[in-house]
Amino acid sequence: MERVSFEMEFLFRASPAIVYRFLTTPSCLVRWFCDSVDITGEIYTFSWDGYDEIAELIDDIEEERLRFHWEDAEDGEYLEFRMYKSEVTNETIVEITDYADEDEVEDQKSLWRSQFETMKAEMGG
Repeated sequence: MERVSFEMEFLFRASPAIVYRFLTTPSCLVRWFCDSVDITGEIYTFSWDGYDEIAELIDDIEEERLRFHWEDAEDGEYLEFRMYKSEVTNETIVEITDYADEDEVEDQKSLWRSQFETMKAEMGG
């Protein structure tokens, strides 16, 4: 099955600084993304139900962009979070780019929607 990229956008009533913290700190990541996380330098080891996934943080512009490369991902694939403040609504917009098998894109989008709803609830907005 062919792997394809997809993009999504989410709005938060929180500052880019708070969103960035929820994307990078273990105490926040476990509240919405994973069961546990260990960060050693640029290497993030995420755990779900006893299963580990390792990602390298390959780009980090504080409060603007994070890009991870999963250890078992195809070359050129990444998970990216871009965040910026809307001048019109004053909300923080988070755009993500991810990859999935062509027939699993809708399932992956549904998972991201669920994850980000949990994140919104945890940060209060």
